[in-house]
Amino acid sequence: MFRTRSLALPAGALVLALTACSGGSTVDEEVEGAAVNSVSGSLTAGYVSAIDQLGLPLATELGHFEDLGLDVTLADPFPTGVDAINALEAGEVDIIQVGVPAVAAAQQGVELSFIGNYSGSSVQRSVDETAAIVAAEDSGIDPEDLSTLEGATIATSFGTINHLYLLGLLKDLRIDVEDMELVNTPPPDMPVALETGGVDAIVNWDPWPITIQDQVEGSYEVVRGGGYIPFIGYIVTTPDYVENNPELVEAFLTARATADQWIRENPDDAADAATRWLTGTDLDTATAAMEFNIQQLDPRFSSCNYLALDTVANLLEEQEVIEYDFDINDLFAPAPILAVEENNPELFSDLPEVPDDAQISSDHTFLREVDQTSCAV
Repeated sequence: MFRTRSLALPAGALVLALTACSGGSTVDEEVEGAAVNSVSGSLTAGYVSAIDQLGLPLATELGHFEDLGLDVTLADPFPTGVDAINALEAGEVDIIQVGVPAVAAAQQGVELSFIGNYSGSSVQRSVDETAAIVAAEDSGIDPEDLSTLEGATIATSFGTINHLYLLGLLKDLRIDVEDMELVNTPPPDMPVALETGGVDAIVNWDPWPITIQDQVEGSYEVVRGGGYIPFIGYIVTTPDYVENNPELVEAFLTARATADQWIRENPDDAADAATRWLTGTDLDTATAAMEFNIQQLDPRFSSCNYLALDTVANLLEEQEVIEYDFDINDLFAPAPILAVEENNPELFSDLPEVPDDAQISSDHTFLREVDQTSCAV
């Protein structure tokens, strides 16, 4: 196992809080919703406050849920995906957005149903453009020679996508994780960890890498993206909720897909909206982050998404973070998003077409040896 320690931060430390605004913000440009039959119902949804999860609050701001007859209440943004899963399991929310923590939860026996993506790709296995490493001025880490990461002390959040990105990068570089010192650090505490010399570098998702470079003098980007991991971010509920509320789930996903397309087509306006929902994020930061976010904004399901989860689970097992002893087929519930794709093809017309071999049906069964041939790395 790699060496780890927790980071004790001084009082008055710089903390960049990312929380959703509570005001009734609106987007100036009116957007037409998808042409689907309305439903009547209400639900509570939750998300972690980050650029790549912006589609959920934006769907409320743009009125897409309301257009379809859904009364969606947003829970206060969760600090982490673990908190979101705990709220779902406790019945405090009906639908959440969560990434890597869902893998650990599944291994622990939490019953989850993945009904769509908030970030990822249905046309290739590896995509990670919204993740980056930022180093301190005197760290000695050379962006032109990533082998200089060896031996560094790096702040990461264990069990999250930023942790996974670091593991994937180190594996590609053939750097033994045991030669690193990883400091388990919540994202809001990373700026002060870098500023005070507690770590040599941080790894995180947007907008943190961009914000931290503005906040910590002399800090610089070491690496961004690179296809080292599949970036997974799922829209998640429970098996019972999917079974008992199929129309609400489909309407929810239709509204989310409508918001995602709007973001892809209007990245500058979406960045402006992000400044209202992600407190502490300025327009320049949001605009820069949105450039990378839209590259992973694909809500569809294909065999690539199954393969991505399998890849992530294997990587986490290699590092003894989890035991990969569960069947990922039990987690996916593709029928609702496949119905949205069939009934509203215009919502996905700007995305690359899913390869024929990667297209799935609602009863798709993942077989690694088969699905590996259908998705480019």
